[in-house]
Amino acid sequence: MEPIRYFNRHTGTLETEQVYGEGFLRWTYGNPLGGLALGAFVKRPFFSAWYGRRMSTPESAARIDPFIADYKLDPADFADTPESFRSFNEFFYRKLKPDARPIDSDPASVVFPADGRHLGFERASEIGGVFIKGQKFDLPTLVGDAELAEKYQNGALILSRLCPVDYHRFHFPVGGVPGETRCIPGPLFSVSPIALRRKLAYLWTNKRTITQLVTENFGTVLLMEIGATCVGTIGQTYRPGHPVEKGDEKGYFAFGGSSTLTLFEPGVLRLEDDLRENSAKQIELYARVGSRMGRMA
Repeated sequence: MEPIRYFNRHTGTLETEQVYGEGFLRWTYGNPLGGLALGAFVKRPFFSAWYGRRMSTPESAARIDPFIADYKLDPADFADTPESFRSFNEFFYRKLKPDARPIDSDPASVVFPADGRHLGFERASEIGGVFIKGQKFDLPTLVGDAELAEKYQNGALILSRLCPVDYHRFHFPVGGVPGETRCIPGPLFSVSPIALRRKLAYLWTNKRTITQLVTENFGTVLLMEIGATCVGTIGQTYRPGHPVEKGDEKGYFAFGGSSTLTLFEPGVLRLEDDLRENSAKQIELYARVGSRMGRMA
């Protein structure tokens, strides 16, 4: 299989992703025997719950230092020191220092909700390819509501994919008043391109959550978090009904790669040029939380 390539906004270069657990992913999603294992237990919530418990034991803390070294993370960004984490999971959903992720200050801007590799499309109904040509989003199934999907089908859609090596807290892309979070149950397939190149539908069959954010200038924004293999926990840390500012924390993912989806009403958002242009070529854009996603149309 071809390597996973993305464009890094912060370095201006095309880079190759260093995939955590790559051998297992390629076996599971590319080998007939792996496919049997996928159907039998890998996709099932009990498998992710079991793995999550392993990553929450005191013994799992021994994985932290090698992980930092292997993936060249900078502990200077961490709010707490590496030795203070009591398990790998605590380290995995660590907080960062406030100045590690500055929030774009333009009042007309919207920012990325998470560190990750992003694809952005200004009209969800006209997406011509996601990871490979011909794959489109099934919005009604994704949001679990055909009437709600109709409202957003001609608006912007941004998919933000988090790898295990990324900062795993997610934030509000714009200020407003968030409602309650609704959970849509489902299995836990991988959301790596290794899996999504074969079947994009994993995004709208996986366990996912959806929150409506009422804003002053961008209408009601839909914020979704999508679970994945070894991500049994999507934690919400915000308070429904209480106003939030752009960049405020919304929640976190426990261990594993995962994704967020952000959907806008038609005509309210113009995506940044590098996001739009790379996405048109089916190349993800790497950018950090707080970095500009787009501006008011």
